Amino acid sequence: MDFDLPEETLALQRVCREFAAKEIEPYAADWSEREYFPAELFGKLADLGVMGMLIDEEYGGTNAGYVNYVAAMEAIGGADQSIAAAWNAHSTIASLPLAAFGTPEQKKRWLEPLATGRKLGAFGLTEPTAGSDAASIRTQARRDNGGWLINGTKMFITNAGTPISLGVTILAVTGVSDDGKKRYGTFFIPDGTPGYEKGNALRKLGWHAMDTRELVFRDCWIPDDHLIGEEGNGLRQFLEVLDGGRISVAALGLSLAQTALDLALRHANEREQFGSKLSRFQAIGHKLADMATEIEAGRALVYRAAWLGDQGRPFSKEAAMAKLYTSELANRAASASVQIHGGYGYVRESAISRFYADAKVLEIGEGTSEIQRNVIARMITTTPRH
Repeated sequence: MDFDLPEETLALQRVCREFAAKEIEPYAADWSEREYFPAELFGKLADLGVMGMLIDEEYGGTNAGYVNYVAAMEAIGGADQSIAAAWNAHSTIASLPLAAFGTPEQKKRWLEPLATGRKLGAFGLTEPTAGSDAASIRTQARRDNGGWLINGTKMFITNAGTPISLGVTILAVTGVSDDGKKRYGTFFIPDGTPGYEKGNALRKLGWHAMDTRELVFRDCWIPDDHLIGEEGNGLRQFLEVLDGGRISVAALGLSLAQTALDLALRHANEREQFGSKLSRFQAIGHKLADMATEIEAGRALVYRAAWLGDQGRPFSKEAAMAKLYTSELANRAASASVQIHGGYGYVRESAISRFYADAKVLEIGEGTSEIQRNVIARMITTTPRH
């Protein structure tokens, strides 16, 4: 059993860390304070070759796999969570539905500019009255004149309002089947489509440098070839690609927890109280030890889920476990790090304050902790253990 990452993965991670140290870390605090989305940075990420890591080379990606993607996320997320979260949304839920269910023509038209990083992608599931209960969405898609007429509202959508947005992939109700159950469809809505309106950017507790907003569709007509996959199977299609998104958010949480520890260690080794470095006090040492231990456990969960995905094996349970554990770990680690920093951790000039504010949403996005526990419980109670 070999727990070492391949050299090519470590090399990629080093490149991403060097990039993050030069292009992200020096500016992250300013972007956050100004709530500024640095569109220019994503062109540099495209040059780095990481905008289509989970997409086939045929359509402009690198097909690097989940383990490499997680390793890159550790590096980028450790520098700034807003940038990493926007990159995550683009790379997973915005791109994977097209990759998994799009036609060759759709992939050439929309997936390729996403995978190469020329444009940024978004996915619209959540609505003002539907989030965890995805089946309760109300946005309607009705057949009309050789296409579809879309009406509804999406909420908390990432990347759609950026200057480099290509469009948004949405889930909508397409009708009701003979047995009375809703039918769903997945549709791509390009920017500039009449009837597609974007609300103002939302002011959030954290993730200040990431664009998040409401999207409104009023008699928004799109041609029939904007339907992705089979009509009626949209919800199933979304759930199939969600596991990749959960691995990604799990890696995001892991990167935050590691940064929280790194910042706490730095402060504890520099700050003196009662004539000694903070790190020499047992109470502080125990906090650091607990953080380090939990991070190693979280890293094992995340990379195992990623490895299973790369092997083509089922990984829904493992992805949910990794996302649940590291999102809650990120909150524990950020809180402990702020405590170790003391008053310095509570001022906005400190790096840890930004990560502390960013941590909470990890327990909400890509399925809340409660939903992850439901998924895990259902799978362990219905699947025999071999």
